[in-house]
Amino acid sequence: MIPKLINLPKIYDKRGNLSFFEYPNQLPFEIERTYWIYDVPGGETRGSHAFREQQEFIIALSGSFDVVINDGKEEKLFSLNRSYYGLYVPKMYWRRLENFSTNSLALIVSDKAYNENDYIRDFKQFKRLTDEK
Repeated sequence: MIPKLINLPKIYDKRGNLSFFEYPNQLPFEIERTYWIYDVPGGETRGSHAFREQQEFIIALSGSFDVVINDGKEEKLFSLNRSYYGLYVPKMYWRRLENFSTNSLALIVSDKAYNENDYIRDFKQFKRLTDEK
């Protein structure tokens, strides 16, 4: 699988719109963990790692930020700025979140519980592993 933007249902209502995601209709995995990133100071980045097995879905619930994805050979930038679509990130893709707007809120759901051993935090090691494929 490759990283891709996934459009979510958007239910229009004059009182305020509603969007949602669920497995298997929008997400290609069952959710095991949910976390969010907020109050990111200007100029800071988050992430800068890959996962051996974990898959993620990233949404900008508020504000905007960029997700830079690297497969070991090339980089691709995804700008997230709406709460009715998100970015699916399969395992073994280096990802970095940057360019956070003021008061942005990133929601991330994944198919695995937290496991430090699943993280690849050194880009050179990640490159070696992707070159072995």
